[in-house]
Amino acid sequence: MLKVKDTLRATVHLSFDGRVFKAYHGPKAQERFENEVRVLRHLEARKCPFVPRLLEAHPEELRIVTTNCGGRVERLDENRTKEIFGDLEQFGVRHDDPDMRNVTYRFSDGRFCLIDFEFATILPATPAT
Repeated sequence: MLKVKDTLRATVHLSFDGRVFKAYHGPKAQERFENEVRVLRHLEARKCPFVPRLLEAHPEELRIVTTNCGGRVERLDENRTKEIFGDLEQFGVRHDDPDMRNVTYRFSDGRFCLIDFEFATILPATPAT
């Protein structure tokens, strides 16, 4: 496995078969783990096509396994970045960490994707008009 992130809050490994393993540690690790799991399940239920799919959640280890959602983006203009994060709100989620480091590019379909939902917010449902 290849270590792709190792910070005070999380360690992320990419397996050779394309799965992503994320372990939470540091301040509020349990809360961040639970939030990311909740948000990814919400987005999957709404069939959001540009986020990773949650494959496994291990609360006793504070670890998740997801699908790979592409490679990191090196350059992206500010307007396009805002647009990508804005698209997420159509699925009832505000990312709350709208930085380019949380944008990936999936070559298989030419789509920008979003990752890292530890701080995301599920928005209140709006009544149909």
